[in-house]
Amino acid sequence: MGGSLLSQDQRVAYLGPKGTFTHLAAQQLFLDDQLSSYQSIPACIEAVASKRVSYAIVPLENALEGTVPLTIDYLFHEAELYVVGEVLTPIEQHLLVHPQQAKNWETLTDIYSHPHALAQCHKYLYNHFHGVPLHETASTAAAAKYIAEHPNECIGAIGNKAAAETYKLKIVERYIHDFHFNHTRFFILANENQRLLQQGHEEQIKTTLMIELPSDRSGALHQILSVFAWRQINLSKIESRPLKTGLGDYFFTLDVLEDENAPMMRGAMEELAALDCTVKTLGSYFTYKK
Repeated sequence: MGGSLLSQDQRVAYLGPKGTFTHLAAQQLFLDDQLSSYQSIPACIEAVASKRVSYAIVPLENALEGTVPLTIDYLFHEAELYVVGEVLTPIEQHLLVHPQQAKNWETLTDIYSHPHALAQCHKYLYNHFHGVPLHETASTAAAAKYIAEHPNECIGAIGNKAAAETYKLKIVERYIHDFHFNHTRFFILANENQRLLQQGHEEQIKTTLMIELPSDRSGALHQILSVFAWRQINLSKIESRPLKTGLGDYFFTLDVLEDENAPMMRGAMEELAALDCTVKTLGSYFTYKK
């Protein structure tokens, strides 16, 4: 995409180390020397919340494995941040080994990767490495780094091409994910409700809302959805997450295909308030695709 949305003194936190899919997503909009690696999603979010960095980019949802609960829950319960942009990146998973083990890759004793990557390659792993222990890591790149640090062990990692290049590993099997269409959404987070604008974003603007219903009464969710339906405001996603206050207590995350400043949207927000809903808006933003 080229260029950067930042001034020279601004930094972006991303889920590292180098070679993660989050790192690749960040590189679509920002220069590599403006990126700061963090070891976990909460660490990325806390970095921007405490203003140690200007932005953070974190994974939100995968086409195969669904929402990343840690991201959604942290944004609802812990942080007061806004989504200022969204990046949609294709995910390609490969089997990586140390070059010293390239001839032995069919007899791997252990395989390492992020839990989502392991799940995305379930069929491949079952058919080719059934019974081989699978180990979860903080990221696919962390798995690749571990393989690079243990050249004498016949072990492998699942990760992308960038991880293989970064840690000088050999790709012995390509495109091992179970389904062809495998993309991940990443949120770009900031302390202020703004919008990152750069050439190449999708025309459709999106607003993400987190809504807590006033009570567990019959038809409450229907009432909420009707707020948008009669105004002909389209929703691209609705999902429930536990409120962590007791079984059966949930909040709902809605992706609304409208600008939060549009007249109809302002009216929807006023009606939600009249229904005694607790609404947390993450702001309106544009999507960038690779």
